[in-house]
Amino acid sequence: MTELFDHIDQIRARSPRVAMATLVSTRGTTPRKEGARMLVGEGGAVLGSVTIGGCVDAQVIEESTGVLATMQPKLLELDLGDEEAWEIGLTCGGTIEVFVEPLALDRPDDLAARLYARVREYAARGGRGALVTRLDGTAGKLLVLDDGTVEGTLGDAFLDARYAAEAREALGRGESRAMALEGVRAFVEVFAPPALLLVVGAGHVAMPLTRLAKILGYRTVVMDGRPRFATRERFPDVDELRVGIPSELIREYPLTPAAAIVLVAHDYKYDLPVLRHALASEVGYIGMLGSTRRGATILRFLAEDGVPPEQLARVHVPIGLDLGARTAPEIALAILAEIQAVRGGGTGQPLARLRRPR
Repeated sequence: MTELFDHIDQIRARSPRVAMATLVSTRGTTPRKEGARMLVGEGGAVLGSVTIGGCVDAQVIEESTGVLATMQPKLLELDLGDEEAWEIGLTCGGTIEVFVEPLALDRPDDLAARLYARVREYAARGGRGALVTRLDGTAGKLLVLDDGTVEGTLGDAFLDARYAAEAREALGRGESRAMALEGVRAFVEVFAPPALLLVVGAGHVAMPLTRLAKILGYRTVVMDGRPRFATRERFPDVDELRVGIPSELIREYPLTPAAAIVLVAHDYKYDLPVLRHALASEVGYIGMLGSTRRGATILRFLAEDGVPPEQLARVHVPIGLDLGARTAPEIALAILAEIQAVRGGGTGQPLARLRRPR
């Protein structure tokens, strides 16, 4: 989500009118999921991708130019041959659908541009929303927020009610997909708050860790009890910089499956109370910097406090994937790679090995 809106900001300065291409349906296994996007500006600027580049994206760019000329949306159905399909990760020839819609970013009466801005602002405050887009070229759009708010229209009150109910279900599932109700196809896309990265300890690894996390779209928080380390000079880009007792500060944040906690303070008095709190939550990732020996000692302390083995197994220590990391930026990259693998259900194995043709 963050990437989409960053791209809108970048392209708005060059072109007030933009064609937004969204991958809404695939058949087969592809590295890009529903919701992958490309923006094409009037001046030819291109940001993002609906596949992984190549002939498919080139075709979408060409069609987007036509959409900008007419300012009318268009659903593309792209049939792929075996060679093209393999290029984007499909195991055999198939079909993908890409919806291309125009956005007049300089016009407040543009429904699509207004609803994208609305869901962006709402998700940034911690809310969730589902945007329903008609795929038949009528430019209908409906926004459903998790506080019950409904904005926009698909062109018919009964259809709005049916899709609003489905959008609420999609918010619960956290899943974006194309569907058909009452004979009308639409793409229901879920927008969630940015993933949260809580870093305990303002040491040298925390600095590149938060910089890299911002690039990946995380909301970043660094907390430390040492004001000399937790400074804006060291962390100019972090969203929140907190000075205080980490085990108390961390209770102010929602430890949901979309959150990750990384302990890099290398201090028992920080690590143990934070881990006790985190392991009692649904937080999606817990990692701790340190050796195998140090990790085993801390986990033993927690076990003696009654923390069950299945909870202790959630702690990643030593932290990160094996990238041969030595420097602080390399260690930060290894940590974020592991967080992404856990969040995305990845194996951490080279894709070339996993997807080698048989």
